[in-house]
Amino acid sequence: MTKAVRVHKVGGPEVLTYEDVEVGPPGTGEVRIRQHAVGLNFIDVYFRTGLYKAPGLPFIAGNEAAGEVLAVGPGVTNFHVGDRVAYYYNLGGYASERVIPADKLVKLPDHITYEQGAVLMLKGLTVWYLLHKTFKVEQGHRVLIHAAAGGIGLLACQWAHALGANVIGTVGSKAKADIALANGCDHVILYNEENFVERVKQISRSELCDVVYDGVGKTTFPGSLACLRPRGLFVSFGNASGPVPPFPLAELNNHGSLFATRPKLNDYVGTRKELLEGADTLFAAVINGKLHVPINHAYALKDAAKAHIELESRATTGAAILRP
Repeated sequence: MTKAVRVHKVGGPEVLTYEDVEVGPPGTGEVRIRQHAVGLNFIDVYFRTGLYKAPGLPFIAGNEAAGEVLAVGPGVTNFHVGDRVAYYYNLGGYASERVIPADKLVKLPDHITYEQGAVLMLKGLTVWYLLHKTFKVEQGHRVLIHAAAGGIGLLACQWAHALGANVIGTVGSKAKADIALANGCDHVILYNEENFVERVKQISRSELCDVVYDGVGKTTFPGSLACLRPRGLFVSFGNASGPVPPFPLAELNNHGSLFATRPKLNDYVGTRKELLEGADTLFAAVINGKLHVPINHAYALKDAAKAHIELESRATTGAAILRP
């Protein structure tokens, strides 16, 4: 038996149940791992509340973690007992041990800790595809990143800055503004005190942005469209304030022949080759100093409900983990 956090019915943080679960031996093509750190993400909230549908109930929450290999199943040749590994995989992460397909794992370089690995696989790979694949950020681009002091936001600001972009971030407090400025933001907008569209116009001298990365959703998307230059790209990759409601396609025309996309990580790491490309690029950025990955919050796995409460109340900044 091992410990895990399961959801027996969708709802508030109180539905996260810390309990014993049975973990069997790895089957063909599978690996059993002992988890040292589990990433905490807003997508975990979406599954817990039912906004995103789990395959069935009950389910174990969580999508990313890092740990060590305990056993390998038949046919697994590229991983061995004792290997340090990390992964992004749909559900099952909030556990002390788990079995997972070997092709979803990557090996952690020696210079990257379990804690860093646990927050890089979903958040880091998301930033990788957003900045390198969805829109290729280059020298001179102007980018707007909402929730710039969040787990994805801080990594995105750092990496966009390293790529030579002029980075504008929105945050909810002065404390978060200071954090964002220390992590690559050239300009920070306090969205509770300022109209972020007007500030973007001032900062850019009305030239606006090449791309907007919006993980907030419902409350920000109208303004996000207004912050884009003609033929700019609106990237809606999250729903922290609720999903973006349906809107007339003509809105893209009205704002200057805009492009819009709603990407997800699975479609950018759908093959083993893509996963390894993303992980290799990401780990290299950390090792060469382009990305710093501080862990700002750590909770015991049994305190997952408390972690969700603080995450949803915007009390966290940067990356957070659960410790099994």
